[in-house]
Amino acid sequence: MLDSAQRQAIADELAEATRTRTPIPLLSARYPEMEVEDSYAVQNLWADRQIAAGRRVVGRKIGLTSKAMQAATGITEPDYGVVFDDMVLENGCEIPWERYTHPRIEVELAFKLNADLDGPGCTIFDVLSATEYVVPALEILDSHIELQGRTIVDTISDNAAMGAMVVGGNPVKPDSVDLRWIGALLYRNQTVEETGLAAGVLNHPASGVHWLANKLARHGSGLKAGDLVLAGSFTRPVHVQKGDTFLADYGPLGTITCTFA
Repeated sequence: MLDSAQRQAIADELAEATRTRTPIPLLSARYPEMEVEDSYAVQNLWADRQIAAGRRVVGRKIGLTSKAMQAATGITEPDYGVVFDDMVLENGCEIPWERYTHPRIEVELAFKLNADLDGPGCTIFDVLSATEYVVPALEILDSHIELQGRTIVDTISDNAAMGAMVVGGNPVKPDSVDLRWIGALLYRNQTVEETGLAAGVLNHPASGVHWLANKLARHGSGLKAGDLVLAGSFTRPVHVQKGDTFLADYGPLGTITCTFA
């Protein structure tokens, strides 16, 4: 475990990296004693600095929801980060490529809550009952820490690699469609790069949301009415180059497009 001074120093580094878009060296290499709880503490300190600078929290993101990604990072549960208001982008947007460091893109669903969700004991049925609508979303992954050799403590400290999200398509009530069978095709420059089904997220895309409500309860927090929760990717991340255009086709749930200029 790290002491409070070390956690504060790391949060300061990450705040500066956020401002300058310059990645910092791996935390896991410099602090081999760093644990997952340290990482969440650093994330909270970093988020407090962003709030003090005028950014507003509008939701949460969930990551590492697939077995493959969990195995790659050596962790057996998902992770989470904070979504700020300036991270939510409109369908069809043009995104400055230089805004992000090593950007990658993933295909997801987002849950808009109309009631609070608190743990412990929050279930998938509580999530469905508290959801106003589910909507297609693309997550843009960002990195304020070196990519090569990253471990789970690096990723969590770096706000679970949350860069931005593009929301679009057709929102649906959670009981109007079998969420497990929502599928998507991800095109980059007119070529299909990834395909997937939402069941790839812990067997049901709402599973990560109730996991998150229970996880936050351990820290005296929860999910609030109005939160937008990015539920986890059901495709592998696709690297982004300047000039790339992406289109995600969700079938009956519509399409999302964005261009990196």
